[in-house]
Amino acid sequence: MMPAVPVPVDAAPPEAAPPETTPDDAIIDGRRRPGFNLPLPDKVTQDNKGAIQAPPPEAFPPDSYDYAVPDRWRLMKTLCGTLAGDPTTRGLCGPVGHTIRDPYHQNVLKGDRPLCIATKEENERRKLAGIARCATPGLLHHDDWFLVVNLASDTVIEPRSFPIPVGVQTTSRPGSLDVFGRSQSFVAAQTFLAGFDLFKGSTAYKPPEIEYKVQLAYQINYADVPERRILNVRPSRKNTRYDQFFGVQEAFIDYHIRNTSARYDFDSIRIGIQPFQQDFRGFLFQDSQLGIRLFGNRDDNRWQYNLAAFRRLEKDTNSGLNSVTKRPRDDYVFAANAYRQDFPVVGLTSEVSLTYNLNREGGRIEVDTNGFPVRPALLGDLRGRDYDIVYVGYSMDGHIGRINLTGSFYGAFGEDRNSFFTSRATEVRAFFAAVEPSIDLDWVRLRASALYATGDKNPYDNRETGFDAIFENPVFAGADTSYWIRQSIPFAGGGRAIGINGRNGILNSLRSSKEQGQSNFNNPGTILAGVGFDADVTPKFRLSGNLNHLWFENTATLQALRSEGSIPRSIGYDASLAAIVRPKAIQNVVFRLSGAVLQPSKGFKDLFTNSRRDGRYYSVLFNAIVSY
Repeated sequence: MMPAVPVPVDAAPPEAAPPETTPDDAIIDGRRRPGFNLPLPDKVTQDNKGAIQAPPPEAFPPDSYDYAVPDRWRLMKTLCGTLAGDPTTRGLCGPVGHTIRDPYHQNVLKGDRPLCIATKEENERRKLAGIARCATPGLLHHDDWFLVVNLASDTVIEPRSFPIPVGVQTTSRPGSLDVFGRSQSFVAAQTFLAGFDLFKGSTAYKPPEIEYKVQLAYQINYADVPERRILNVRPSRKNTRYDQFFGVQEAFIDYHIRNTSARYDFDSIRIGIQPFQQDFRGFLFQDSQLGIRLFGNRDDNRWQYNLAAFRRLEKDTNSGLNSVTKRPRDDYVFAANAYRQDFPVVGLTSEVSLTYNLNREGGRIEVDTNGFPVRPALLGDLRGRDYDIVYVGYSMDGHIGRINLTGSFYGAFGEDRNSFFTSRATEVRAFFAAVEPSIDLDWVRLRASALYATGDKNPYDNRETGFDAIFENPVFAGADTSYWIRQSIPFAGGGRAIGINGRNGILNSLRSSKEQGQSNFNNPGTILAGVGFDADVTPKFRLSGNLNHLWFENTATLQALRSEGSIPRSIGYDASLAAIVRPKAIQNVVFRLSGAVLQPSKGFKDLFTNSRRDGRYYSVLFNAIVSY
């Protein structure tokens, strides 16, 4: 048996093992996290017996508002006003000395500092303390209200060419016997935007408590085409048009219902005219419409969700802006989606969505500003249509390793109450898929694009299989730089005032218009395959290019409407190039110049060949955006 080892009397007890630190408890030096506090340091004691002690708490008045103290946003301005003559503070105080016209330094008009709101009593105390007076509160209470004012100018100049049908009653060139006239046309539009956003709460780390937002738009536009009855249904009207319109693009109230975690997971509700996008690239429904939306997030923002209901507003024909003076459409959209970050792999965000489009416009006839009927479309039996369509979708956006990946997949299921081919109710079964992988090689991104939308195989059966969206605005395969996405091709011969595709749309849907028409599932479908690149040549200059090949998925619908035995599927090649310049290396001033050419293939030539046998069609776009 070993003898016991004596322990010195003055020896320190053994130190306790430090508590185990879990990943949730770990924190990076210099960072703070809600709900977690580091151990406090040892208490500091005052050894200077002659020091003046701090006054007791009872020496201060109970109402802290008796002392007007500048808030943290105006603290620097107050200090710089006091130290204005000190040359050592010029570097610190320089950015504070600004006017409201300066958008780059701290500015109350862009939400950098809160509005100064105070009661009359508080203003008197501010006056006595030598601090600037504030506005009286009125309907606004407390001092954490922020205002953001946005002003923008959007200029578009667009020479272009596309097949233009000769008017039935008249033509600009008597004696011309061709079905198609000259193809060159010109469009110019100037849009002014003004937005006002008033919200309460510091949004650097949490959602606003309440928000009021309005965005107004005023557009002046001009169009010049070579044929009559293109811009207006009356043959007596000239082939030029000047128009203007004032629209309301946003007008909503956003109320913060609650926070659901210490990291500001939340639930909010938004009511009014508001923007909404159902998927990452705007394939199905991307618009600003009248509705109500419940939205929020969970699990430290790893989950996001939306529950929304919209009643679509009527659009102005020539500007595409919302018209709040007309009766809203009997077209309703109910949308639900959920996003999950880092699923199924890290770096990729997945979205599942369910969208229900309920349309009850079969009993109404709608004529646009230019006199052309838009509902019902001038196809088939010309009867009004009601339909119920449910879209089930999955979308993704992010990256898998070095490969960037975005895409959407949809199935459309429902009932068309009156097919314009059969005058009977038919089932809708249509599908859509689009993917765009890309890879970054230093300052160049290389892209590939593929899209497949089913077409109707037999327009006279009891099933419609042509996929159509609700209101598409795709950022895909070159977006509006692409000829086919930017231009709308009139479907002459099968129906007046019908386009094969829609402006700023990619689907061959045979609608009267994207803005005012109804979805049409008796269409030839769309196939696209393309490649492209984005090159950031300098921080101020970007060059983008795309080459796409397009096909009709099935031409049975076109054959029935044109009374032809066969129509080839190939549409043609769409090549485009765009240059984007930011002179100040900021988004406040952006210039874009793009050009696109469509080289028609057999299917396009079969539909639109004229006596001059125009070989190519072009689209040039100059766009200048200046914003404050």
